Amino acid sequence: MLIIPAIDIKNGQCVRLVQGRMDAVTVYSDDPASTAVKWESLGARLIHLVDLDGAVEGAAKNFDVVKRIAAAVKVPVQIGGGIRDITAAQKYLHLHNVRRIILGTAALQDQDLLRYLTKRYPGRIAVGIDAKDGFVAINGWITVTDEKAVDLAMSLEDAGVAAIIYTDISRDGMLKGPNVAATSEMAGAVSIPVIASGGISSAKDVEAYRGVKLEGIIIGKALYTGGVDLKGVVELAEGF
Repeated sequence: MLIIPAIDIKNGQCVRLVQGRMDAVTVYSDDPASTAVKWESLGARLIHLVDLDGAVEGAAKNFDVVKRIAAAVKVPVQIGGGIRDITAAQKYLHLHNVRRIILGTAALQDQDLLRYLTKRYPGRIAVGIDAKDGFVAINGWITVTDEKAVDLAMSLEDAGVAAIIYTDISRDGMLKGPNVAATSEMAGAVSIPVIASGGISSAKDVEAYRGVKLEGIIIGKALYTGGVDLKGVVELAEGF
């Protein structure tokens, strides 16, 4: 199982939010590319990037920063946040070292776009499903819809999606442990590979996912606060 460090980008900086709130920001670095190099040196085989400004504004606001990060490391990256049209999608997909892009809002609101991209770029389109109380949240987590997260995941079975990144908003950035039950439910409901995100605070939280059918676990805040040793949990997860 992969352990995937997260780099959230806001105004060109590496930051973390609490429950996705843009008014609850902690800046950890003015140089996200150097942060990516650090995570690579500690064993990361994939790095998760999020354009937070893009997620809210619906456009690729930190493209140049993502480009610098992708160029600074040898391992691949995946990027999400504000990718809601073909132009933005292709702009990222043509970048060196970008393994895949992540559609969030667009996956729910524009099925034609999703299916066009999965057909044109097989294996390179992931969908981010963010949930609050089990219901899908979109537009940078501002809007909670009436669609259940598991139902959305199941509707993607024939869409050619490479992976689902599932985030429980209530746990994200809180360091209170992941929602293993909800993540397990989603992973068991679909054949699409699932990546868990949100709430990891310790190696014990990573251990809680042992036996769950996952492609990987994204870790954010706990890496920056020192609660999780990346090298240690990478080695731990290799035994899952």
